Amino acid sequence: MADAVQPIDRESRVFVAGHGGLVGSAITRRLAADGFTNVLTATRAELDLRNQAEVTRWFEEHRPDHVFLVAGTVGGIMANSTRPAEFIYDNMMIHGTVVHAAHETDVTKLLYLGSSCIYPRHAAQPITEDQLLNGPLEPTNEWYAVAKIAGIKVCQAYRQQYGRDFISAMPTNLYGPNDNFDLQSSHVLPALMRKFHDARLAERPEVEVWGTGSALREFLHVDDLADACLFLMDNYSDIEHVNVGTGIDLSIRELAEKIRDVVYPAAELRFDHSKPDGIPRKVLDVTKLNALGWTPTIDLDTGVAATYEWFLEQVANSTALRGA
Repeated sequence: MADAVQPIDRESRVFVAGHGGLVGSAITRRLAADGFTNVLTATRAELDLRNQAEVTRWFEEHRPDHVFLVAGTVGGIMANSTRPAEFIYDNMMIHGTVVHAAHETDVTKLLYLGSSCIYPRHAAQPITEDQLLNGPLEPTNEWYAVAKIAGIKVCQAYRQQYGRDFISAMPTNLYGPNDNFDLQSSHVLPALMRKFHDARLAERPEVEVWGTGSALREFLHVDDLADACLFLMDNYSDIEHVNVGTGIDLSIRELAEKIRDVVYPAAELRFDHSKPDGIPRKVLDVTKLNALGWTPTIDLDTGVAATYEWFLEQVANSTALRGA
């Protein structure tokens, strides 16, 4: 049974840990739009979230009332495969330091954001929250997944032992403004968008897509996620995590075709079957979140077009092409 919930006072001190990333920037925008007047942030240069002493000192100095823990080292299949130590160390340390500091400084409420990769490779579809730890993980992202599972368990442990109001949300695949378009470390949607954009500029007739194109994935615009996170902070308090997504999936081929139609309609698709597909299908069951009263509002076609418009603006300012 969920605990009684008190919505956040819009004048309270709210710390967004990871405000410069895809999710953190969206949450910061959402908080500003909702009238929050005291949003706290810290750059990596100002605060190493992997360092417990630094994090605890920062919390003692700034005394946030609420925390959105959305910081972490993220990336696609290639990044996970080539940097496993970074993925497990950085994420486990960040989760541990922030949650522990929040406990020590009596933070009123904390929302920890995980990832849908926490679920078993062969989870029944759509994936319900209770399938966590029911089977082996997908090998291509297990380091990240283990760290994210640990984050859930850290929040549950502090809730159980100390009575802390720490909750967890697990989003599906995300995209939108401030995404990472570096082909060496990005996720599938921004990677495809970058590939089609580069091919259009170079007038190449085809674009390579990893795998067979048959894998099924679900995508949520990051602004919808930010809205869901604030909704959960205002309306949810329980030990179990909550899935956040659309509940609608499509194949990677269909996704590539959507992006092609927006970015470079003349391109042909070429699938590289030597590259991995990852999990055959991954779509979240969002019955729990829908029952609480939240549903997304940005459809994929609208979101892809808006994201490419943002990308083009950044290209014009020479800031989007990280890794170019």
